[in-house]
Amino acid sequence: MPAFVPPRRLIRTLCCILALAALGSAGHVPALAADKPLRIGVLAFLGAEAAVTEWTPVLRRLESALPGYTPTLVQLDHDGLYEAARRGELDFVITNPGHYVELEAALGASRILTLDAGGGRAPERALGSVVIVPRASPLRALENLPGRRLAIVGRSGFGGYQLVWGELDRRAIDLAELREVGLPMDGVVDALDRGLADAGVLRSCLLEARPDWAARFRVLSPRVEHGFPCATSTPLYPDWPLATLRHTPPELARVVAIALLGMRHEQDGLAWAMPADYQAVHELFRRLEIGPYAYLRAPTLMVLAERYWPWVAGFALLIVGWIAYTVRVEHLVQSRTAALREALAAREAMEASMRGAQEQAEHMSRLSVLGELSGTLAHELNQPLAAIANYANSLVRRADNQRLTEAAVREAAGEIAGQAERAAGILGRIRAFARKRTASREAVAPRELLDETVTLFRGMLAHAPPVAIDDALPPDLRIEVDRLQIQQVLLNLLKNAWDASRGLPYERQRIDIRLEVAADSLRIRVRDHGSGLDETARAQLFESFFTTKADGLGLGLSICRSIAEAHGGRLALAAADAAPDASPNGTRDAPADAGLAAEAVGATFILSLPLAPSPNPASAAGTPDTSEPT
Repeated sequence: MPAFVPPRRLIRTLCCILALAALGSAGHVPALAADKPLRIGVLAFLGAEAAVTEWTPVLRRLESALPGYTPTLVQLDHDGLYEAARRGELDFVITNPGHYVELEAALGASRILTLDAGGGRAPERALGSVVIVPRASPLRALENLPGRRLAIVGRSGFGGYQLVWGELDRRAIDLAELREVGLPMDGVVDALDRGLADAGVLRSCLLEARPDWAARFRVLSPRVEHGFPCATSTPLYPDWPLATLRHTPPELARVVAIALLGMRHEQDGLAWAMPADYQAVHELFRRLEIGPYAYLRAPTLMVLAERYWPWVAGFALLIVGWIAYTVRVEHLVQSRTAALREALAAREAMEASMRGAQEQAEHMSRLSVLGELSGTLAHELNQPLAAIANYANSLVRRADNQRLTEAAVREAAGEIAGQAERAAGILGRIRAFARKRTASREAVAPRELLDETVTLFRGMLAHAPPVAIDDALPPDLRIEVDRLQIQQVLLNLLKNAWDASRGLPYERQRIDIRLEVAADSLRIRVRDHGSGLDETARAQLFESFFTTKADGLGLGLSICRSIAEAHGGRLALAAADAAPDASPNGTRDAPADAGLAAEAVGATFILSLPLAPSPNPASAAGTPDTSEPT
């Protein structure tokens, strides 16, 4: 009588026959690509050597069925297999059902076959977990595990922990103290032998591979599964799948599935069947709220920390780094603040020393100007003194001749007083100009400042040259300057203009001064009608100790430029080929004798100073800049 064949087994056989028929009708599987690698990632739960031994028949079958490919096995643990699949380094994966469900949800893995281990294990009922204890252990059932040390491969191990966790959860048994030993799974047995754990979890049918297992170990809460040849402490689940990834070519998946369906237990030691239903695995994970169903967990602090541990770790590192950075910055701030205080103190001392030296240089420059003009100063003072003496002698003579009248006395006394005031004014202006003092700025009218300087200049000379002033300024315009310093600059320019032309005819000694507004600054032009300057003198004119005078020090113009720049302005020499200054009505100012215009080359110095803020902006608008380039 023929043996009875279960219907499900018969269906699988028919599927294999149909697949082989399709393969036979094609004659052979075509080579899809020449010498192309075919990478199969395998979960090496028993170690790399055992994985090679177990899956070598698959390699041999694919090598013979796909001549254009070079199949290779890549043995990895759970995390390594996931990362390799994510990076696209694998074409197929062979892993446990729990890991496959995670890859399916995260990376789009798709099963095409399920392992048919044979020996009474059907593809849909082939995998369980067994909890073992040493034979002498007092533990008898799963209910005795709370408070005990349980050796497991890892929390991500399907047959090495998750199936037992599901059974303990179904029985409402608290989890034991877990001792993770990692892959390979033989480490669980080693932990029991060394006394590091009270119980251990193995994948079903691994215990029976050890001949002496019954003498050494005992199974907790064994289940009776009809037709299943191995001990188990949990319900049975589908066997391992062969899965493709998103980037696996469909044609390659088809020919691989056809090739592996042709394997036989009698010839190859293992076989493959059509993909089983893994819904039981999904239900287990949903109940445990792990894998793709981890989002179902109540959002407790511990769960959130476990779920988002990379973010939590990153945030903790950020906080620690921020604290370390803050401490370091505070230390640097303190040290640099102390260094900055010292630097500021040294800078203030240096600035004070520089200010003192600058003031001393300016004072010496003023004294130098006075010294150069002192030869004519005595003659200038002799005039009022001589007038005083003449009027006094006249009074004496009239008294001797008895012709002294009240009117004559009043006239003489008035003239004497006037000449005395004239002499006192000359000395007072010189004393004020020569006085050494600290610089201070005030808002002054440019024309008033210029008139004072011209008066001082003329009062120090016996034969002062004519000075023509062209004032094109609004009446209320002001500049904020140090009065004495700007007077020093203007007096230097007037003195240089007089020096350039005092050996010439009187009509060529005229000094032209023009006041005008250009953009947001005041410009004071001082022009002489001398012989001008050559290119060498123009290039070095403002350098310290450069002078064209036989008895000069070469500091006047250098100091004047420093004073102008300290006020935010500029002192420059106009271009050598500049035309005479334009008058307000658009005409050119000509010398008194127009016939000398061609000879009166001269030089024009331009002092630019910023304008002081005005309450009436329209009044400071000034006239357009018609100056020559400087």
